[in-house]
Order: sequence, then structure tokens, then C-alpha cells
Amino acid sequence: MNIDDFLAYIIMPILSTSSLLVFIRFLMGPSLSDRVVALDLLITIGIAIIAVYSIISHRPSFLDIAMIFALIAFLSTVAFSYYLEKRKRNE
Repeated sequence: MNIDDFLAYIIMPILSTSSLLVFIRFLMGPSLSDRVVALDLLITIGIAIIAVYSIISHRPSFLDIAMIFALIAFLSTVAFSYYLEKRKRNE
């Protein structure tokens, strides 16, 4: 078993299952913070799926897309924490 088979037959199904479970958590989250954390985790799993697909398909250009998604995820987490801090001051 080479690395491509390992990634395609073991890692990709694990990532797919985890994204399904996190999406369920995103829908059922009782608070806004839980949903934002679940959304951040979904983006992180999406980045991992893109990176694994890039390795399987031997196309390193997909890693640029994964890097852009990581930047967007980081900025959205910072924006949400700023929103929570601002909301706490107003109450």
C-alpha cells in the first residue's frame, strides 16, 4: 500500500465522516459560539480534504486554495471574537 492508496482509502473516508459529524453539530449547536466553532472546524476539515486531494492528484496548485481558505478561516475567527468582545461591552 503506497501513500496514495492510504490517503484515498483511509484518510478521505475519515475526513468525510468527521465533516458529516461536525455539520450535524453545526446544525444542533445550542449557542452561537458552538456554531462558530463548528463552522471553523468544518473549514479546517475542508482544508485537510483539499490538501489530501492535492497529494492524491499530484497537483500542488490546490494547496494555494487551501492556504486562502485557512486565511479566511483565521480572519473570520478573529472577527467573531471581536464581535463577542464588543457585545459584552454593550451589555
